[in-house]
Amino acid sequence: MCGRLNIIDDPIAQFINDVLGIEFNTQTNPDLRPSQDIAAIIRPSGQFQQLNATWGIQPEWSNRLLINAQAETVNTKPTFKAAFGHSRCLLPCSGWYEWKTEHNQKTKYAFTHANEQPFLMAGILYDLAAPKLVTLTTSPNEKCGEIHKRMPVLIQPEHIDYWFNAQPHELEPLMNAISGDSILIQRA
Repeated sequence: MCGRLNIIDDPIAQFINDVLGIEFNTQTNPDLRPSQDIAAIIRPSGQFQQLNATWGIQPEWSNRLLINAQAETVNTKPTFKAAFGHSRCLLPCSGWYEWKTEHNQKTKYAFTHANEQPFLMAGILYDLAAPKLVTLTTSPNEKCGEIHKRMPVLIQPEHIDYWFNAQPHELEPLMNAISGDSILIQRA
């Protein structure tokens, strides 16, 4: 789920400045992949900051990179519980990609905001000395579900403070899929 992201510089930087009042420097990458660096927003000590982190973690017990955590279990699985409790982050992006297999052929789809504004993907952060992160996924809305069985947890601007300040058990309302009306899906 969400194995590639689309990041376009100017709209994201402007959006973050308008919404959070901080300077945000993105690196344009229309096809960001796991194991690459991504600009995230953190809020240590109540102040929003940008932090560049590597997308994906590889726990000792895993032979592969973990790039997502399921919203339904992020607060109970040992790999994610502590980070979800104290190291939540946001990943501004222009959209994401998913692939759908039909007739033994994979087709790439781009998911963008219908109003052309950036999305704020929910994530959790590990190890500030060498920052790594995973994104959170949830069951899709009906529209996104036609392409893939999961979609990112997307935090609306009016819920940013709540995302960073609430206790983990209070975040369930934010973990549901946003309306399909706000998402545009096109073949990539």
